Amino acid sequence: MAQALLVIDVQNDYFSGGNYPQWNGDAVLQNIEAAIERAKAKGIAVILVRHVVDTVNGPAPFFGKGTAGAEIHSRILAAAPGAPVIVKEHADSFEQTTLEATLAELGVTELLICGMMTHNCITHTAISKAAEKYDVTVLADCCTTVDEMIHQLALHALSIRVKLAPLGEAI
Repeated sequence: MAQALLVIDVQNDYFSGGNYPQWNGDAVLQNIEAAIERAKAKGIAVILVRHVVDTVNGPAPFFGKGTAGAEIHSRILAAAPGAPVIVKEHADSFEQTTLEATLAELGVTELLICGMMTHNCITHTAISKAAEKYDVTVLADCCTTVDEMIHQLALHALSIRVKLAPLGEAI
């Protein structure tokens, strides 16, 4: 079974100094770095996802196209040099992106998902119609959102649709 680690929206705006810092962001960043290292050691493909908001209709609260906040965190880029980067404009990483084509090209059948906004982009990607053909696991300790309660509620809701596992069990 070919696996891919999908690292969703680990971008500057979600950290201290950004426009929308997330709960427990620094600890989750460390966990995601560890997930990337484990994946690389096991030959698991790493794919980065970057959310960009088009500012043609006005400024964006975060992830504005061309802003430093919309860039992938430098520690993630350093951990996964050369990893494909999927650019998206919607919560679902499959929606109007090249993600499906990239996964097909790599022969992926199992997705390991981590990243930011457990209740939004992680959830929408994990339960996307397009994700149904994959065996999906969300790395619960490699995700975060605006606060702990929303993170836990999102994980609970996801648990009836996909597998949840800590990093140490998943990779």
